[in-house]
Amino acid sequence: MLRIECIREQGTIMASDGNSHDAHAMTETAQSRFGELASPLIEEATKHAAALNGSTNPEVLHKLRVALRRLRTLFWAYRPLLNDDFDTRQRALFKYLATSAGSVRDWDILLKLLNELDVKGLDDSLKARRADVLATSIETIANADVKHVLMTGLKEANHELNTGPRRMPAVRFAKKRIGAARSQLKKRIRKALHAKQSNYAAYHEVRKAGKKVRYLLEFFEPDISSGMLSKVKRLKRLQKRFGALNDVVASRGLLTSSADALPDDIDAKAALSALKTEQKQRFKAARKAMR
Repeated sequence: MLRIECIREQGTIMASDGNSHDAHAMTETAQSRFGELASPLIEEATKHAAALNGSTNPEVLHKLRVALRRLRTLFWAYRPLLNDDFDTRQRALFKYLATSAGSVRDWDILLKLLNELDVKGLDDSLKARRADVLATSIETIANADVKHVLMTGLKEANHELNTGPRRMPAVRFAKKRIGAARSQLKKRIRKALHAKQSNYAAYHEVRKAGKKVRYLLEFFEPDISSGMLSKVKRLKRLQKRFGALNDVVASRGLLTSSADALPDDIDAKAALSALKTEQKQRFKAARKAMR
């Protein structure tokens, strides 16, 4: 089974050999750290949302989706210190916006996969559908008033955290939340290893849990040992295998759900067959990465 040794060192404070935390890091609270972590992500998300005004660059949408996903993970980390209903609403909102921003990339991945698999005859029809999705995504983000929504969420979260009855040292908080994410990842790996190949949901859960651990390691870098951070590369390798699997599974689903909307003279059977074969190979690679 995949061993994530980095997490075993969770929360370890570096020794006084030049790598130790300074006094500020040792006494900083999780509550005060939240704003430091959330503000750059909100700034990045609002910048990308604003850049969509008059632009049709799908890369901007992808960067917006990544920033929103990281925000969603940050709110997950702070869930024990926030009101449950507020946290649930915020993370649901981040998910909705991220899904809207990511729709175009799903079509780009499908087109890229079909090209790699040398499947012909679908490009024009799929590109037309992609153009419609791009226009809808940009309109959805524009109407969402992303900056106002995110700044309101940040203000409310900071109010809850800074008026709460207790304070938790950032180092201890990082240890607990990374530990919780690590435990979740290990459970999902065990479940996936016992799952049938057709049970993609179990594999998808591993991918999400691995990404969560990596984001938390990056968020709480000042509070953890350098040994833990050095293992981020291993998590990235895991995500790469599972990301490749997710790409083909999502592409199959996208093409299947869109098949009825294709012109009558377009047959998607060959493409679906090629994607199914590719999916089997990527399942094997993802499973191997967990062992």
